[in-house]
Amino acid sequence: MITLKKLNGTDIVINAELIETIEAAPDTVINLVTGNRFIVKDSVKDVIAKVTEYRKTVYSGKEAVNPIEGLQRDLL
Repeated sequence: MITLKKLNGTDIVINAELIETIEAAPDTVINLVTGNRFIVKDSVKDVIAKVTEYRKTVYSGKEAVNPIEGLQRDLL
């Protein structure tokens, strides 16, 4: 989740995983995969930086998963 500023100055928290597109027209418009749209004061560059930081935080502790770990194969 990232916190952004709406045009009226209130904070809005958006699920960064649901962002589909970000437009600069001239205000920043965030389109979600759900069809919701939000117009925010934050610049496109700032939104991208927040999403990047969010993903670094969420995924940095993850270990790579070995999909065949524990799989035993019988050789005939």
